[in-house]
Amino acid sequence: MSSTEWWTQPYKGAPMIALPGFPRPLYPPDAKAQGRTPSVNGPDVEAYKRVCWRLGRWPGPASGFDRAFSNAFSHGKSGNVVDTGVAGVQRQAKITPDSGWIGTSTFNLMRSVLIPQGLKGPGVPGDYAMDAYAQSLLVDAWEMFGGKEPAPPPATALRTQALQKATSQIGVKESPPNSNRTKYGQWYGMDGSPWCAMFATWCYEQSGDSPSFLKGKNYAYVPYIVSDARAKRNGLIVTGSPVGGDLVCYDWHGDGTFDHVGLFEKWTSGAGFNAIEGNTSTSNDSDGGEVMRRQRNAQQQSTVFVRVAEP
Repeated sequence: MSSTEWWTQPYKGAPMIALPGFPRPLYPPDAKAQGRTPSVNGPDVEAYKRVCWRLGRWPGPASGFDRAFSNAFSHGKSGNVVDTGVAGVQRQAKITPDSGWIGTSTFNLMRSVLIPQGLKGPGVPGDYAMDAYAQSLLVDAWEMFGGKEPAPPPATALRTQALQKATSQIGVKESPPNSNRTKYGQWYGMDGSPWCAMFATWCYEQSGDSPSFLKGKNYAYVPYIVSDARAKRNGLIVTGSPVGGDLVCYDWHGDGTFDHVGLFEKWTSGAGFNAIEGNTSTSNDSDGGEVMRRQRNAQQQSTVFVRVAEP
């Protein structure tokens, strides 16, 4: 068989890789027209992109795969084999319908399919297409989703109100400049100190009675937010699928100490998102003195998203 014909041959498989469960069905944005709820971003999407990449059906990443289950990845973005995504894998595997949606049949294929002979790509022909990193992402996704799509937060959710409060503060600056003096620090009881975390605390406490935040106590120091979320303390947990009003913490230098926090607003494209942040500017991300809407990318620094418990 020539190296140009690998995509015409049925896949070969092996025993399915052991995983704790099928994280959830996946539907792209255009599935809404067929009565399906489009899937939120998640580590399972990143895992499937790695598998499709190793199967020659999705372009390799420039700086890591994003976690969005886009129409392009689901159905393919061109007729070129490398662009055909999930639907291209389904067609080669004879899975019907080849909708590009991911259910248990496609999930089971992904964890048993072998890289075709003749394919020149990132993997070795005959090896599993699902590598160890993709497996770990699917374990994370199972822990996160448990087999079903998370319910969207209600419009009255505290995190939604906190985001609205944060948005209403865009343009507020510390006074005098370079003083760290703001109404947020004054309210918290630490005026004159770096105030991005106090701003997040203020937004939540001005919106309702959060089980995570407390005036003058929780939180004025970003590393405490991350450590408590990782330990699941004070109603904080780490999440890979943030929704509006969740916290986003940044470690600019990758040294393990998180430097800055804001309120996640929405995904824009790929790994890009908007956040409402206090004490920032375009010239100083962590001590810029203003409340702003910032455009960020989750892959340009160490980034942790934190879900805040509802009352």
